[in-house]
Amino acid sequence: MQFPAEPFRIKVVERIKKTTREERDRLIREAGFNVFNLPAESIYVDLLTDSGTSAMSDYQWAGIMLGDESYAGSKNYYHFEAAVKRIFGFKNIIPTHQGRSAENLLFSVALKEGDIVPNNIHFDTTRANVMHKHGVPVDLAIDEAMDPEIGHPFKGNMDPAKLERLFQEVGAERIPLVMLTVTNNSAGGQPVSMENVRAVSAIARKYQRPLFIDACRFAENCYFIKEREAGYARKSVFEIACELFSHADGCTMSAKKDGLVNIGGFIAMNDDAWAEKAANLLIVVEGFPTYGGLAGRDLEAIARGLEEVLDEDYLAFRIGQIRYLGEMLHKAGVPFVRPVGGHAVFLNAKAFLPHIPRQQYPGQALVVALYREAGIRAVEIGGLMFGEKDAAGGEKFPELELVRLAVPRRVYTSMHMSYVADSIIDIHKKRDTIRGLRLIHEAPLLRHFTARMEEIS
Repeated sequence: MQFPAEPFRIKVVERIKKTTREERDRLIREAGFNVFNLPAESIYVDLLTDSGTSAMSDYQWAGIMLGDESYAGSKNYYHFEAAVKRIFGFKNIIPTHQGRSAENLLFSVALKEGDIVPNNIHFDTTRANVMHKHGVPVDLAIDEAMDPEIGHPFKGNMDPAKLERLFQEVGAERIPLVMLTVTNNSAGGQPVSMENVRAVSAIARKYQRPLFIDACRFAENCYFIKEREAGYARKSVFEIACELFSHADGCTMSAKKDGLVNIGGFIAMNDDAWAEKAANLLIVVEGFPTYGGLAGRDLEAIARGLEEVLDEDYLAFRIGQIRYLGEMLHKAGVPFVRPVGGHAVFLNAKAFLPHIPRQQYPGQALVVALYREAGIRAVEIGGLMFGEKDAAGGEKFPELELVRLAVPRRVYTSMHMSYVADSIIDIHKKRDTIRGLRLIHEAPLLRHFTARMEEIS
């Protein structure tokens, strides 16, 4: 499988080391079989997340040296604001220290108790922020998103008929806004088509409700539109992005993904009243609205990262590297969500470990095996992350049980991807030896971050 060579040279390297299986077995037991509790130095290839783990460019590092740390009105803020407005086009730009803070501001301003927020599929922090404000997150993805084997080109889409039906059933007064996550992380990093954005936007406007985009992987999504959607092959990714956001009224963004930085985010919107409320709340919880909890140098790095992420040579390599990993796994018969997404390969843990019932968290069991056998850290996106309690206290499991191999941007080489593929293929051959897990400690929200588990003998 050929994919574009790295469109960069490596100037600085960081040493990583391999631990022994015995060391990793001890560490994962001490961590309560939760890879979030592991020391990062014990990881050989870290695919836990692509958030905040990018390698910044020399251009970004040069910008860091130009940091203006004035408390209010730093020159870096105005560079950041101009960069965001150029791509996203919204009137009001408010920096935050990361995406979940932007979500918190939005839902603090927009929601009242009992309000419903539709999305294609909420990711973990978005869902938690809605619930924290006593709202109800509702997922309205197309049916194809729930089948890992279907090769739909835009499996991230929201189903417009489901959205229309929700408005009819509950009334527009209970739906203060509509959200659309691009790419759709929880469905396997799958893209959303421009046609779908237009359709969802039309329904939101019909009921006079704003459409907000969760934009953290917008560039990857726009590259898929260029590749797969009729009429976009000759448009630049920048032009596609401008068109996509023209159908929305605002966005939240973790710049730790397609901003190519290690910290930072923002919320942007056209509504002046909501923006004023969000800015006032920001002052209380994050900082003045021209820095939002960030140093001036961080704002400069975001501004430059948003410029670099639209480079199509970079995007061809980025998405090609994920495909390369997926092709190696596919040839060996390893089950995963197809087609591969923009930032990760999502292993289908239900098909990988059919002998482990949902009540024993097969996704997390596979995450543990990846670390113990190969020093690879991944993350479960299934029953542990999205499971809920029913009225009787039992578990309600989501339809998908996945393990995400999220590849940091500009960090690992193709040889690292080959190591990951070989390790997974070896584990797949002896998958019958993997055991399930039981929960022994959980938090009421975002339990996967701090949960402790034990292996079932």
